[in-house]
Amino acid sequence: MAWTDKEPMVSIKDLHKSFGSLEVLKGVSLDVMKGEVICIIGPSGSGKSTLIRCVNALNDIQGGSILVEGQEVNDPDLDKLELRKKVGMVFQQYNLFPHKTAIENIMMAPLLVLKSEKAEVEKLARDLIKKVRLEGKEDSYPGELSGGQQQRVAIARSLAMSPDVMLFDEVTAALDPETVNEVLLTIKELAEDGMTCILVTHEMAFAREVADHIYFTDRGVIVEHGPPTSFFDNAKDPRTLEFLGQIL
Repeated sequence: MAWTDKEPMVSIKDLHKSFGSLEVLKGVSLDVMKGEVICIIGPSGSGKSTLIRCVNALNDIQGGSILVEGQEVNDPDLDKLELRKKVGMVFQQYNLFPHKTAIENIMMAPLLVLKSEKAEVEKLARDLIKKVRLEGKEDSYPGELSGGQQQRVAIARSLAMSPDVMLFDEVTAALDPETVNEVLLTIKELAEDGMTCILVTHEMAFAREVADHIYFTDRGVIVEHGPPTSFFDNAKDPRTLEFLGQIL
């Protein structure tokens, strides 16, 4: 059955994930509609990064279901390459190729994976460099860029595949405070453009401003969730209140 955007773009139901005997996700369920921005917050080790890595089939799962545009990610016959064309991911570490310039890093996947025309890809890459506010840095190598600039190249590189959903895994965690905001601004602009985004983040002010819905995870379960205003101002669960008390 063809997916329609009246259904969740990403639908996670009763997701279980273990590493050996350690159960990291214990029955997580959440839905993400087209154009929504979802923030997942919680203490270290609560399963946040594992959760979004499952959406991109970087982690296999032991139980439950993940549908992306109606496609079951847990299907043994899944074409992971096709999935990753739809679901872009940006990691805490930028993972740029150090021997390639910013524009070459952005152009690689469309040229090699999508087999797109070089002139078309170069135009797209230049547009994306402008979008992430790095004009003039096209021919710079990663080692010549700040952490924040490298992370924006990584975002542009992911966008070059024209994904329908973007996953961000603590993308500001390795950055110094001065460069955090330039990356967050890039993500905020993407969200305003209507990109469906799932973010794991520790940036609470950003989550409050940008998210449509916030999920708080602890020990592999979703403890509490809601729109930012009710979540931050009227959290009910003692564990949520304890967490927010420590970080706000």
